[in-house]
Amino acid sequence: MKSQDADLLARRQQLLGSAYRLFYDEPVHLVRGEGAWLFDAEGRKYLDMYNNVAHVGHCHPHVVAAICTQAGRLNTHTRYLHEHVVNYAERLTAKFPAELDTAMFCCSGSEANELALRLARSATGRTGVIVTSHAYHGNSQATCEISPEDIPADQLPDYIAVVPAPDCYRGPHRGADAAEHYAAYVDEAIAALRKRGFEPAAFIADTILSSAGIGVPPPRYLQQVASIIRDAGGLFIADEVQPGFGRTGKYFWGFEADGFVPDIVTLGKPMGNGHPIAGVVARGDIVATFAKSSGYFNTFGGNPVSCAAALAVLDVLEQESLQDNAREVGDYIVAGLHRLAATHPCIGDIRGNGLFIALDLVVDRDSKTPATHLARNLINGLRDRGVLTSCIGPDNNILKLRPPLVLTRQDADHMLDILDAAMLELTPV
Repeated sequence: MKSQDADLLARRQQLLGSAYRLFYDEPVHLVRGEGAWLFDAEGRKYLDMYNNVAHVGHCHPHVVAAICTQAGRLNTHTRYLHEHVVNYAERLTAKFPAELDTAMFCCSGSEANELALRLARSATGRTGVIVTSHAYHGNSQATCEISPEDIPADQLPDYIAVVPAPDCYRGPHRGADAAEHYAAYVDEAIAALRKRGFEPAAFIADTILSSAGIGVPPPRYLQQVASIIRDAGGLFIADEVQPGFGRTGKYFWGFEADGFVPDIVTLGKPMGNGHPIAGVVARGDIVATFAKSSGYFNTFGGNPVSCAAALAVLDVLEQESLQDNAREVGDYIVAGLHRLAATHPCIGDIRGNGLFIALDLVVDRDSKTPATHLARNLINGLRDRGVLTSCIGPDNNILKLRPPLVLTRQDADHMLDILDAAMLELTPV
């Protein structure tokens, strides 16, 4: 590590404390980004295979110009009239089924999920929430309570029930009836909540099960769960903070793959391409019920500069056909990973949609034992070769590939070549 980076690291640790974590054994000191590439303080370039926040590419000129122009004119809150927040709400809700017609804005995915909980509890008059195992939905108190990835089971409040996230690779249900079996756990969770004295207000799920390892729910799972939770008097919250805005390629929203309409949808990360804006899109009657007892205000949520950024992101997605690019380049990467799997037995499973791909690393394919140590060494080896990514899943053995949607086939070839070399060094044939 360069002396100046070591000094910066020491200052960071002293001033920010030990709760802040860094990627990689040797942290990367980034100073600039462009498209799918990042550059460090020494001018070295890295292919970004991880950051979905820069959804349409780092420092996209159209988004940067929109932010700068509006910042030079006005930035205030939503208690004054302004065209941007209304125009954005109009364009955003047009991307949803007709039932989801009302938008509310905030600054982060955590805030969006917390607001969704408030809406659901207000609409139902209930408290209980059902979540999938190893999920992550935010870092506020309320959203931490629905994030089993971060909170031990014995610390969960009684009004939270956890169901197994569908796992069609290692899990007990893998056949044509997997969706039915996994959905049945929701019935059990409802019964458990009622035994503790709580009625279910909502079921919430990241529609690609990202933190659990990019499980990609089996067909009809989300649809069946929605039916079960609604029959019990609750609502379905679709967390689209990670899979939304065309990332999965075929669909603009992850829930569309299962052919149903959630009651509430939460959004974040990629909305402003790094500028802090997030939101909730819900049925108008749910918001109207909430408004009878509570107004909503967020000092920075939906401000003109953030909405300018968000409008520009929609412009770029549409003008550059980035959803199509996610599908085409994603398919290209998956095909390349399958070729690598023919010579690297540590690759146990490849799954995902569009530019949201999981590479499940194993000790051996028969036992499917998670190769946690190998995964850690691999992400550090990739970092040393100029490719940035990270690991996810209960055992941190799953390589998470989630690059900006501007990734090209040439970028993909570069990543595949380096991945091949890094795996060969760690697990020589």
